[in-house]
Amino acid sequence: MARIAFIFTQGPHGSSAGREGLDAVLATSALSDEIALFFVSDGVLQLTKDQQPQQILARNYIATFGVLPLYDVERCYLCAAALAERGIDLTAPRVLAAEVLAPEALRALLNHYDRVMTF
Repeated sequence: MARIAFIFTQGPHGSSAGREGLDAVLATSALSDEIALFFVSDGVLQLTKDQQPQQILARNYIATFGVLPLYDVERCYLCAAALAERGIDLTAPRVLAAEVLAPEALRALLNHYDRVMTF
């Protein structure tokens, strides 16, 4: 079975990339148990807790990340450097538990996946 990595690089609500990526993860979870999510660059903002997208008339899809463990998607990784660049504490509350890793560790982990999809 193919091991699939999803990389989130875009911030939430500025484009549809995050929502589309989440939809792809949910659909793929029915086909594979070997799924991992990587949040890099502005993608680290996807998991920020207590977002209020309704104030910009955007759909609140962020809470759906929190149900991913119910779909057996339990491998989630955040880029420590991207968090630091955006002034976000490494232990800040998030909608989904994720392991914070240095960029080198993220790259090494990505090498273990057969397919990589970027959103």
